[in-house]
Amino acid sequence: MSPTRRDVLKWGAGAGGLATAAVLGMPSAATAASWAYRSWMSSLSSSLPITSLTIPGTHNTCSITGGAVPKCQDWNLPTQLGNGIRFLDIRLNGLAGTANEMGLYHGPVYMYKRYQDVLSDCRTFLRGNPGEVIVMRIKNEHSGGNKLNAEEFKRRFNWHLDDPSMGFRSLFWTNPSWPTLGQARGKVVLLTDFTHDWSTLRWSGHCDIQDQYNVSDDAKRRAIVAHFDKAFYDHSTSKMFINFTSTAKGPIPNPAIGAEKILPSVYAYLDPRRNQRARFGIVPMDFPNYRTDILDLLINKNFI
Repeated sequence: MSPTRRDVLKWGAGAGGLATAAVLGMPSAATAASWAYRSWMSSLSSSLPITSLTIPGTHNTCSITGGAVPKCQDWNLPTQLGNGIRFLDIRLNGLAGTANEMGLYHGPVYMYKRYQDVLSDCRTFLRGNPGEVIVMRIKNEHSGGNKLNAEEFKRRFNWHLDDPSMGFRSLFWTNPSWPTLGQARGKVVLLTDFTHDWSTLRWSGHCDIQDQYNVSDDAKRRAIVAHFDKAFYDHSTSKMFINFTSTAKGPIPNPAIGAEKILPSVYAYLDPRRNQRARFGIVPMDFPNYRTDILDLLINKNFI
């Protein structure tokens, strides 16, 4: 349904314009029932730039333990992938007691998962669903007693790609430009957020990011809506829009409480526009299982 005048006044003139503006390079129409969570990308045209899609993701993807402050997810990685998540926020420190390995961390808190386990999960999923694409941000968390300097982080990262015991390089799309779906099917698109001199897609240079997290709830809601509108009206496919719904405000942040407060507002924005063609880019969330109806709305944007 189209936004009413009340919707336009509530969400701003930019949002109201979604009803009539034309979008270039959007997926062709398909029935809403034509996709499944595990393989929703597979029926989309291979010629589509992945920057023209709307892609659900997770913030601090593997932060599933450690108490209320560091925990950002209930679903483990295979469950996330099986439920349509295609953007992973992977944050790494060195793994204590090892010379080459890295572990998943939220700040200094270890999540009891090694980086090679993440890559194995992704490879297993993509082998079973070769029409899918995963976008993976790799961040040097550089926190706590296991933090790594830039050179050591690069060395260990390459070890996971090239050491015979690992051999994950073929899993990745490492080119410095965003691929089409056809170019990247069955692969992990590498998005680097650490210091290096390689020719790859970079977090700071190839994305337009909203990640205001230490702000009031109302300020966060406004930031999310503004970035949705910005993504809609910018028809360029050279960059990826990334719109975090996650918050971590105050001296003792609680991501679960933040998700409970913010996700209903995300749904309130998307639901009146469920039948409008739009690309919103990547939308990383904490606890997407709290509102799987948002996952439905985001994925279905690619089939309108």
